[in-house]
Amino acid sequence: MIQWDPRTLDVLERLRQSGFQAVLVGGCVRDFLRDKEPHDYDAATSAHPEEIMAACADLTCVPTGLRHGTVTVLSQGLPVEVTTFRREGPYSDGRHPDEVSFTDSLTEDLARRDFTINAMAWDKDGLADRFGGQADLEAGLIRCVGEPTRRFQEDALRILRGLRLASQLDFAIHPDTAQAIREETPRLAMVARERIGGEFLRLLCGPGAGRVLLDFPQTVCEIVPQLAPTVGFDRKNPHHAWDVYTHLVKMVEKVPPQPALRLAALLHDVGKPATFSLDEAGTGHFYGHAEESARLCQDIARQLRLDNTTREQVITLVQRHHLPLQPTQACVGRWLRRLGPELFFSLIELMKADGASCLPGQSARPELDEAAALARTILDQAPCLTLKDLAVNGRDALAAGLSGAEIGRALNHLLDQVAEGVLPNERDILLKHLTD
Repeated sequence: MIQWDPRTLDVLERLRQSGFQAVLVGGCVRDFLRDKEPHDYDAATSAHPEEIMAACADLTCVPTGLRHGTVTVLSQGLPVEVTTFRREGPYSDGRHPDEVSFTDSLTEDLARRDFTINAMAWDKDGLADRFGGQADLEAGLIRCVGEPTRRFQEDALRILRGLRLASQLDFAIHPDTAQAIREETPRLAMVARERIGGEFLRLLCGPGAGRVLLDFPQTVCEIVPQLAPTVGFDRKNPHHAWDVYTHLVKMVEKVPPQPALRLAALLHDVGKPATFSLDEAGTGHFYGHAEESARLCQDIARQLRLDNTTREQVITLVQRHHLPLQPTQACVGRWLRRLGPELFFSLIELMKADGASCLPGQSARPELDEAAALARTILDQAPCLTLKDLAVNGRDALAAGLSGAEIGRALNHLLDQVAEGVLPNERDILLKHLTD
């Protein structure tokens, strides 16, 4: 049974001893009721910011958002974000309230929150649940507090946050809330791309991601417009049972929940509609679709504001997802060297999922498991995968009479041969082959 962190309770007790109401709110209460360790702690109080800092004067207090009544209190190193009970004015920009006013009412404070499972509070007297959050939590349901359309018109990010929560918690979305999400989806254009990208990657990595993606293709395509042509696209090929978008979603469900890998699964065939052709028998083909998909990923990465590492991983996985990978020393060693171990194993997961997501009951390709096993054997044997692992270096190349770009070409050629098992990584032997 999960217990509240005593450092958090200490902050609440200081506020109570100073004569104020103080409760834990939001995600930490939701997680506690699910018997999950909270990731962070938020508290709400009738105290105003200066009163919060006075009550916690012997602790470190950081005025992180005084305009909205928020003070972060460090309790023995644990940050507790404490916010004054408040009500909010209109949201002219569709993201932030024009004005905030403080209130003494916990109910008013809870009423402004997004979803019922986030609108519960806890104190020493137990749970304060004004909007049926506990029942929705037990039913596995995402439902807006109050009128859904109003909640999404106040803050458009709540549209994506609702989908992300449904994915992460593997919950259903209440029909009224789902309808409002679909109707208000265009409002996502008002949200900063950085916020959209972060929420979307978290959505993709949730256990309920597949169901959410299939239930809300319009919203997904608002986030990634390049996916729109894939929805309902018939590949006209007997080797593929589903339209392109459904195939992509099935791929997402089958790969491990890693951001770059799941995004690559969703995008690996995004270029198929643009490369579609029919042969004389009426069978569909998609020549060059991997390259076209990788090209589209460049734009998608910018739209989602991906960091450089994630962007390069996604593009490489998409570009290489049709790699003819065979379980041989030469092939596995070559691609371990070119991709690096992490990306190599991610590519195998992507290719296995692809092979198992085309027809009902289809299994993954067994040679990919053999290639993965061989790769692990290679990695257990002090492999030579980078130039710094090579038994010769640039000085040796200079001594052999090479110069300029010749040095890099020669060393990389030797590295390929060692990685592929053609040559051993032994100095004397490599010196003899430096000028081949």
